[in-house]
Amino acid sequence: MSRQRTVRLGAIGILAGAFSGLFGVGGGSVMVPLLLMVGYGERRATATSLCAIVLIAALAAAAQGLYGNVDLGDALLLAGPAVIGVGLGVALQQRIPERAVSLMFSLLLVVVAVELIVP
Repeated sequence: MSRQRTVRLGAIGILAGAFSGLFGVGGGSVMVPLLLMVGYGERRATATSLCAIVLIAALAAAAQGLYGNVDLGDALLLAGPAVIGVGLGVALQQRIPERAVSLMFSLLLVVVAVELIVP
């Protein structure tokens, strides 16, 4: 791996980790767009981000737990159905063009941004 690639991925990781700790986001909303900008395809960016999220989420959840901010019961209620959703999402992603996935993701980010700005 080249030094430039290592530095770029390290910077993406630091940014994603900071956003994860601060806002509870980091994978899809931060890593994927940045990985796309450095030349990853949509599917590879998504899969690479998901793999990294495992560690990021575990560490962020543990840190938030130390501050008493975690509702473990609700987290488990969210996680169960999310496992089903992940399976459906991955299967769908493999069946539609990468460009469609990018457009859907972009639309999601715009909708979320508008919701945050206009309550």
